[in-house]
Amino acid sequence: MLKRFRTNVMLRVALLALTALLDAWVWQSGHHFTALVLAGLLLFQTLSLARYVERGNHELKSFLESIRYSDFSRTFPVSGAGKSFDELRETFNNVMEDFQKIRSQKEEHYHYLKNILEHVDVAILALRSDGTLEMVNKSAKLLLRTPVLRKLDDLAPFSAELVETLRELGPRSKALVKVRDEDELLQLSIHASIFRLNEREIKLVSLKDIQSEMEAQELEAWQKLIRVLTHEIMNSIAPISSLASTTRGMVEEHARALAELVPGKFDPEDLDDIHKALETINKRSVGLIHFVDTYRNLTRVPKPNLNYFPVRELLEDVAALLAPEVAEAAARLELRIDDPQELVLADKQLLEQVLINLVKNSLQALNGREGAKVELRCLRNRRQRTVIQVVDNGQGILPEAMDMIFIPFFTTKPKGSGIGLSLAKQIMRLHGGSIGVVSVPDRETVFSLTL
Repeated sequence: MLKRFRTNVMLRVALLALTALLDAWVWQSGHHFTALVLAGLLLFQTLSLARYVERGNHELKSFLESIRYSDFSRTFPVSGAGKSFDELRETFNNVMEDFQKIRSQKEEHYHYLKNILEHVDVAILALRSDGTLEMVNKSAKLLLRTPVLRKLDDLAPFSAELVETLRELGPRSKALVKVRDEDELLQLSIHASIFRLNEREIKLVSLKDIQSEMEAQELEAWQKLIRVLTHEIMNSIAPISSLASTTRGMVEEHARALAELVPGKFDPEDLDDIHKALETINKRSVGLIHFVDTYRNLTRVPKPNLNYFPVRELLEDVAALLAPEVAEAAARLELRIDDPQELVLADKQLLEQVLINLVKNSLQALNGREGAKVELRCLRNRRQRTVIQVVDNGQGILPEAMDMIFIPFFTTKPKGSGIGLSLAKQIMRLHGGSIGVVSVPDRETVFSLTL
């Protein structure tokens, strides 16, 4: 192409020189008018040569500007300008098409990665050093309950501790932050890495709520402990109970006869004491066996039989079952359902068992209080999850006991077994949900079942 361009220019220059020589000869010959015409032709050839040379520069400038401003939609006509320019323009068009393909591929990769980030269930944030958020995926917005995030400080209403932790995280660092979000407790596991992009320092942070995983591991550990304890206790108590019962029967059957056969050797009062001691041993052994059987329930919860059913039906059934106990406690039981057509996928019998236990706990907490009231609610939380709440205005739960009430064996009741709330927590875990509590002593206590 360059050779053709050079040949074309040389021919034009040669023709220009020939015209100039011819014009000079005609002028000297006295044909002044003809010489003027040739001079005009010479001027035209000069301008044509200039335009011919500059045309490539203009098109090259236009081509480079298109690349500079990423305007790959422009095309150059491939005919009518001579073979060399036509080939040059065709090359320009080919380069434009290649750039357009590369740009399309980059856009496809960008949308591909963006869709992946939006699809994963891990919250991901990209922060600049000044706290500006460059990227926030959908999972992060749902987890942090903030539809629009531009600055790190926008998270302060959600958790000031989380903001401070994200600001201080260094490269390849980890952290664990606990956040109380209304009726839910979040355990946020945070991982951070730092890289540079176009002279900007970017901190990439991932957040995941591991509360459910921690609860599952804690529950599994308690179940293993309970299995070991119940096995060992039953192995020890069962023989004691059996021997105590047998010995008591023998004493009742033969003690009086021995006292009559050998007068003075057996005091009737001592025989009575022996009988009472054996009876006490037997009763306590039976009580311990019942105690152990009760805790075995924590390891015997059946797998939920999941079906869709109306929440309204569940709450009405619970209210009907507990109506006599509510009346005996001189309390009121009210239902509040935001959507009467709300359906849940759960095991109705197991959820009913949990709600009955929670309402009974509320009635005990309302003992002797004026205006005693228990409320069963069904609503959607800010994460659009179905929540069933048991609310009472009883004595409440002390702050120091809040983190312990779901632990097996722990109870605040004089005759409590410490199994009811632990069992409720396990049932909710089997449903893939959770149970939480918020309490203001002597004002309001709210147990929330999140499905």
